[in-house]
Amino acid sequence: MGPEMTLRDHAREAIRDEVAKHAWTLFAAHGYEATTVDQIADAAGMSRRTFFRYFAGKDELVLERLVESGNAIATALEQRPADEGAWPALRAAFSASVALQEEHHRKSRPLQLMLRAEPALRATAETRRRLWVERLAPLVAVRLPGDAGATRDVRAAAVAASAVACLETAQVAWAEDAGTSLAALLDEAMGAVAPLS
Repeated sequence: MGPEMTLRDHAREAIRDEVAKHAWTLFAAHGYEATTVDQIADAAGMSRRTFFRYFAGKDELVLERLVESGNAIATALEQRPADEGAWPALRAAFSASVALQEEHHRKSRPLQLMLRAEPALRATAETRRRLWVERLAPLVAVRLPGDAGATRDVRAAAVAASAVACLETAQVAWAEDAGTSLAALLDEAMGAVAPLS
């Protein structure tokens, strides 16, 4: 949020965040399809009509939170040491997100499964993947050896997409097996593609 935001903008964002928290709690407990807009609105203490002043629908709630996560990962990648290679820097950039998911595993595991199992969310998950790769690829490009140019952009997009695929693969395995560590699974997945050090 930039300094140009008004008090009204801040209030609107706070309400959207609060509604999103209630929605994700309901999604984790009941699934995306089974959770209605009326249930979300009721949990947030607002009417259905008021809900639609803030969100176009349930899918916007999901995509917005996924985009926020991607932005946090991109910020973490930007803050990695400039001389760190792209692949280990990406793994390190995932760390905060991974730690947060493990800390809140009771909600995170069902939500990961929901993103893959609910037909209504498949397009949202694909949009998330595309947006994350678009956001991460330029940050990866500056970490790749060789001359800048079109081929570098292709390589950067491929590296970013591979890292996101590793994260998603690890998340699914972790969500399906409560006895596993997401961090360890991510290390295993990414290590299978390229060395992490």
